[in-house]
Amino acid sequence: MIELGKMNTLEVTREEERGIYLEAGTDGEILLPIKEVPENTFLGDMLEVFIYRDSADRLIATTWTPKAMVGDIVVLEVMQVTPHGAFLDWGLVKDLMLPFGEQKRKVSQGVNVVVRVYVDEETRRIAATARLGRYLGKTDRRYLENEEVDIMIVDRTDLGYRVVVEGQDWGLLYHNQIFQALEIGQKLKAYVLMTRPDGKLDIMLQKPGPEKAMNLSQQILDRLEQSGGFSELGDKADPSAILAAFNVSKKTYKRALSQLFKERKILFEEGGIRLVK
Repeated sequence: MIELGKMNTLEVTREEERGIYLEAGTDGEILLPIKEVPENTFLGDMLEVFIYRDSADRLIATTWTPKAMVGDIVVLEVMQVTPHGAFLDWGLVKDLMLPFGEQKRKVSQGVNVVVRVYVDEETRRIAATARLGRYLGKTDRRYLENEEVDIMIVDRTDLGYRVVVEGQDWGLLYHNQIFQALEIGQKLKAYVLMTRPDGKLDIMLQKPGPEKAMNLSQQILDRLEQSGGFSELGDKADPSAILAAFNVSKKTYKRALSQLFKERKILFEEGGIRLVK
């Protein structure tokens, strides 16, 4: 059997004017249109193709690789909105449908939306859903404190940004721990702060613990070296200037300065800090 909405390796069984047919077991033969047939393809060859349904609802093969396959969570652009739903650009000739019932809020043409690609059990059609909750938090995976993880930004809330962690769990980035601009659909490396009783994760972008402090301290020293031993970014510097230079909060920056002062590596002067030679 073929896997609908995924890549399949199928054998070429026959050729016609409109294309070649691939053996798909209980699903019969599937057409690969002539314009997509690779050069020097012969009967008996094995081809890797993506299987989906065309506008007539027939199984069809393509050698193109879509932007997302069934089971993937991805950000896609809305190409048009019709009375039947929204249609998303997923890299194939036929756009991917996002039914109205699968939208958390109404979408409009040109916006990006985070969706999961799935196969509708009733129609057997590939579609998209923005209702990710039914798919997340279903595994028994346990995360370690400070564990590095891959995240995707999903949406903004009053508390912060909701994120998908490792493609399978919900997480939250709190506003007071965010020191950079974020975009919906953006993928980042992050760290697990803690696992809440409901199984959801509190996430932070900065590397925690002593390693983070050491890294920031070294960045400060490197900047002082490059600027002739003096920097205007002292303990009274504007928070926005600190954020622009080091991508950290003023509180974190002052903590690093205090440690460097204790280690006698810097001095506090009027209007800034100076490197101790």
